[in-house]
Amino acid sequence: MLQSALLTDLYQLTMLAGYFEKGMHQVPAVFDLYFREAPFRGNFAIFAGLETALEQLEGLQFTEPELAYLDSLGLFKAKFLDFLASFRFRGSIMAPAEGSVVFPHEPLLTVEAALAEAQLVETLLLNTINFQTLVATKAARIKLAAGEAEVIEFGLRRAQGPDGGLSVARAAAIGGVGSTSNLLAGMNYSLPVKGTHAHSWVMAFADELSAFRAYAEVFPDHSVLLVDTYDTLLSGLPNAITAARELRARGHELQGIRLDSGDLAYLSRVAREQLDAASFPNVRIVASNELDEHLIQSMRSEGARIDIYGVGTRLATCAGPGGGALGGVYKLVQLGELPKLKVTSELAKATLPGRKRLLRASDPQGLLVMDILTLDQEELKPGAVVYDPTNPSRYKAIPWEVQLADLRQKVMLEGRRQHRSPSLDQLADHCAAQLRALPQGSLRLINPHRYKVSMSHGLHQLRQQLISDLTH
Repeated sequence: MLQSALLTDLYQLTMLAGYFEKGMHQVPAVFDLYFREAPFRGNFAIFAGLETALEQLEGLQFTEPELAYLDSLGLFKAKFLDFLASFRFRGSIMAPAEGSVVFPHEPLLTVEAALAEAQLVETLLLNTINFQTLVATKAARIKLAAGEAEVIEFGLRRAQGPDGGLSVARAAAIGGVGSTSNLLAGMNYSLPVKGTHAHSWVMAFADELSAFRAYAEVFPDHSVLLVDTYDTLLSGLPNAITAARELRARGHELQGIRLDSGDLAYLSRVAREQLDAASFPNVRIVASNELDEHLIQSMRSEGARIDIYGVGTRLATCAGPGGGALGGVYKLVQLGELPKLKVTSELAKATLPGRKRLLRASDPQGLLVMDILTLDQEELKPGAVVYDPTNPSRYKAIPWEVQLADLRQKVMLEGRRQHRSPSLDQLADHCAAQLRALPQGSLRLINPHRYKVSMSHGLHQLRQQLISDLTH
């Protein structure tokens, strides 16, 4: 669904009006979108939201009611509103494939367009890329913690509104959480939909066993019974086993039980023992209740016997240390033929000027070694010295044995997408392959190994020259 062109910040329109008034609106501009710190106190992020953003850019235009609203504000002149009436995004975009592992300080998107076009899309791009990248990263961390167990996205009720609920399901699928309880997301994105029943189902019947029998009668081949409404071990589990026996007698099998409270690691071990003892080794155990990657990892270390994790609130809201929001920024790096630099007292926040390539170095086994930012026309080979963009006094040579490849490609040209959108399954497979290629220490949930992102000698020199020119 296309969003309104007014889904932006007021200052984008006031800047556009100013550029228009000063005759600057058609000057070619280059902007980079990137983040400075990996989310969740981790080391990496999973790039997501690209296809959603490109779809919005292709359809971006102002409607007559929107122009009338802008006119009513009393801020904008008639000639500028006429300009907006014919506004379209006709620029180009470079980006990695969705599902790619990305790191701080490297441009996820580079937008090249007339200044007015490139400026207006800032809010749209940040809103889309920041959130979906954050969710995909959280989902990847949760899936890594879960190991071989399945993970289902249960977050719609706690998501940030209807659109947030859809974006969560899409981005989580890219990160490896490939099924959802959200029916609209299932339809829109061809995702498997899964779920059980609520405590209210059990409470609506005279007793727990009657509720289980009724559910099993209506869904004989799809029953997963919630066993903690009253007492998991004294009531829920024995009644579920009774319902399972009655189902089997009618030629069907209980699919699973769900644990939603209590000590999930302990309860899952006891449940597995009792289900196996009752000759139901294939009944799967689902766990839910405020789960995240840290709790899942902890439960697994305690010997939990959980087959499926239902993760809702903490995935949909990206809760946890270092979560909540991805600090993506959108900065002007070139105007016309002049590279541009934002100077700051913190070198780590100084921008990297000019058109750039993003190269990824991998070893002969395909494992990722480092990423390097270089000027667009600069030649870079193994053995060259590269610098830490946050502290250029740290530098090293690119290992000789690596292969260098562009991480990004042109995904939009003159306002039109250049490639057919891959399926979410394909994007999830790409994400999984990227994570397997990372150094093992980079995947740690706590105190991960820092993957190296460097800048070339030419880019380092350009930034230092611009800093010198601007501060002297």
